[in-house]
Amino acid sequence: MEFKKDKYIKLSILDKQKYIKLIKDKFERCLAKELDLVRVSAPLLVTEESGLQDDLSGVERKVKFDLLKDGKEIEIVQSLAKWKRFALKKYDLPLHKGIYTDMTAIRRDDQMDEVHSIYVDQWDWEKVIDRSDRTIKYLKQTVRKIVKAVKQTSDYLKKFDFDSVDICSKVYFITSEDLLKMYPNKTAKEREYEIVKKYKTVFILKIGGKLSHGAPHDLRAPDYDDWELNGDLFFYHEVLDMALEVSSMGIRVDKDSMLKQLKLSDKEYRLNFEYHKMILEDKLPLSIGGGIGQSRLCQLLLGRYHIGEVQSSYWDDENIKKCEELGIELL
Repeated sequence: MEFKKDKYIKLSILDKQKYIKLIKDKFERCLAKELDLVRVSAPLLVTEESGLQDDLSGVERKVKFDLLKDGKEIEIVQSLAKWKRFALKKYDLPLHKGIYTDMTAIRRDDQMDEVHSIYVDQWDWEKVIDRSDRTIKYLKQTVRKIVKAVKQTSDYLKKFDFDSVDICSKVYFITSEDLLKMYPNKTAKEREYEIVKKYKTVFILKIGGKLSHGAPHDLRAPDYDDWELNGDLFFYHEVLDMALEVSSMGIRVDKDSMLKQLKLSDKEYRLNFEYHKMILEDKLPLSIGGGIGQSRLCQLLLGRYHIGEVQSSYWDDENIKKCEELGIELL
């Protein structure tokens, strides 16, 4: 990543905190309005047998501990992708209504760098849909609404004496396979960079399944997103000259797509979990949902070099030393 110092605006820690609050409050309101969502509380802790833990790409270690009273083993959530769908049923939400929540998690295996942290904070959201909505068209409509909320938040910041980053409101959509064909000799991350630098706001469709060269664009758990109806939302981050992923989202699996993806991933043992049984028995609503990184969005709109400028987390000596040398003040 290249640090473009001429694009970097110095801010005091107090000013950063002020703008972080403005961004989070404004974006929440915009997101809830655009997607017709209501805020709910969410768990930090789940049990393995519930099947509600998000396994992400399937290799990350969870943070676990046992309880003093009964020895029960508890896991800290890695995301709420599965819990949210269960919550839609619990709250008995009608068609095209949804929920959002503040999700905090610990991902112990995540790397630490300018845009990654072991502490995760995001808005997790989920919305009830009809079977007829399980289309690329509906997915794209939802992505455009989220980008509209980001754009509204960026414009709002300008009212508070801060020259916020300009957001391109026009979304460029491309499938991961078409992106591979466009840049066949580049890695997935290099392909993301090339397309996002060109179009500024990009949604890469269909992530998780194998592409024509024999590997997926990126790994995805097999039991929450339908790999044919999902994707990642990127914005061009000028200060770092990079493609910054702000959201991963998608239309969730139905019975058929879950069975197919579990088989492809050799994860069919999960069919014994309560969550998976409920999908097989059509006891959970069809839905669309995703996560939107809170710190990532603040980093984007405030043009920050390091994610540690907009969140308090643990940083190793390498990150601390690098930021000190560049004059970057972490929270």
